[in-house]
Amino acid sequence: MDAAVYPTVEKVRLIKKIRISTLVWGILLLSLCIFIKIFSYFPFAIEQYYSRGIYPYISSFYRFIFGWIPFSFGDLFYFATGSYLLYLFIRIIVLACYRRLTRVKILSKLKSIGFTIAAIYIYFNLSWGLNYNRPGIASQLNLTPQMHNAQDLKTITGILLQKLNDSRLKVNIDKIAFKPYPEVFGEAQQAFQAASVNLPFMNFKTASVKRSMYGRMGNYLGFLGYYNPFTGEAQLNLTMPRFLIPYVVCHEMAHQLGYASESEASFVGYLAAVNSKDILFQYSTYFDFFEYANRELYYRDSAAAKSNYKQLNSLVKNDMTEVRSYWKKSENSLEPIIKVFYDHYLKANQQVNGLKSYNEVIGWLIAYYKKYGKV
Repeated sequence: MDAAVYPTVEKVRLIKKIRISTLVWGILLLSLCIFIKIFSYFPFAIEQYYSRGIYPYISSFYRFIFGWIPFSFGDLFYFATGSYLLYLFIRIIVLACYRRLTRVKILSKLKSIGFTIAAIYIYFNLSWGLNYNRPGIASQLNLTPQMHNAQDLKTITGILLQKLNDSRLKVNIDKIAFKPYPEVFGEAQQAFQAASVNLPFMNFKTASVKRSMYGRMGNYLGFLGYYNPFTGEAQLNLTMPRFLIPYVVCHEMAHQLGYASESEASFVGYLAAVNSKDILFQYSTYFDFFEYANRELYYRDSAAAKSNYKQLNSLVKNDMTEVRSYWKKSENSLEPIIKVFYDHYLKANQQVNGLKSYNEVIGWLIAYYKKYGKV
């Protein structure tokens, strides 16, 4: 009997064990995926048991493990993962070209891809992604954002306009004197701590904010900051105009606290930044919110929006010119494609308006103003 043709009893047993092991792991991963999907339909259970239950410990653990590292471990993780996927893709192409891609190998590759996707889905949701399904800031502040009209926008833009002008004049110089990045990151954490006196859910202890390794690339992909759900790090594109950084830091730190929705992260970042003792944090925030609100007002009442712009002081107008120049320098054909993918990613994670979800923060601000009478 030829051993190369007829496998031994031991080899047959080993093959059976491998197949059984693969089946068991497949059933386990599929069961976890189904459980996570079903669990996502119960937002208040997620809020109680995940977002306010185990997630704060997960988030603190990530920031404790990776926060002290001076570079972004998450960026290295993305690079390594991307390189590995590129290697697999090239290998499959090469095998196909040389006709070595047999049916067994195809099934093996598909199995590996399926297992990998399932593992990433589980890890992503358990480490952060389930926060997309929580009631979040709505239940914590007892807010109910409703459809707002042109008058609501006129009221809120009028308030933001005044605060924007006042805070810029308090900075008081044509060219703002900026602090070192680590100091800005530290002050952002202090802003959250100050806000947590009245809003305990904003308590933020261990920081993990890093410079993005892909900053220059970010100019062409259209991002100022991003959160890594696999390492809990917040990355900042520090090539942006520096007066934008304080608010963007607060936005990404809000993601670290478990506010996955972009509009909620923006609003929580706002609540933190306006509690900062540093006037630049307040200016950075009012600048961003005024841009959102006045842009939306323009589609409802262009004359009112243009009138608001005319009332901005010259220092604010100069800063707006700087921001527009910054984005214009990096205009390219790739950015719209990236935005399409990101738009679908947001829609797949309970943000039905996709990229437009960022603008929904003005609805939160209007609801907050109507309930608490302040901005």
